[in-house]
Amino acid sequence: MRRIVTPFGFSATAHEVLAGVDLSGKRAVITGGGAGLGFETARALARAGAEVTLAVRRPEAAEAAAAAIRADGGAARVAALDLADLATVKAFAADWRGPLHILVANAGIMALPA
Repeated sequence: MRRIVTPFGFSATAHEVLAGVDLSGKRAVITGGGAGLGFETARALARAGAEVTLAVRRPEAAEAAAAAIRADGGAARVAALDLADLATVKAFAADWRGPLHILVANAGIMALPA
């Protein structure tokens, strides 16, 4: 088996990894894209030309993140998606139109309640 090697290390940023990459015409969904690592990933993909959808539990809270991406010249929208609620998963899938090129499964629980 051949080992995959990249020039990127632990300190590499998403912007460095995407430098020179053209994602124009590509569509991405980032779960948990309204804050933290998901937001930074969405912003980097949008800067590379992708149209990003921030798939989040609280759409109203993620609108500011989408607005920041748009203010930076990117294409971003917000969609409701709570991975613990199958009804929202079905609604998200039913509302999706067109191709999906990139899926970033970022959403997760940082700490379980006691």
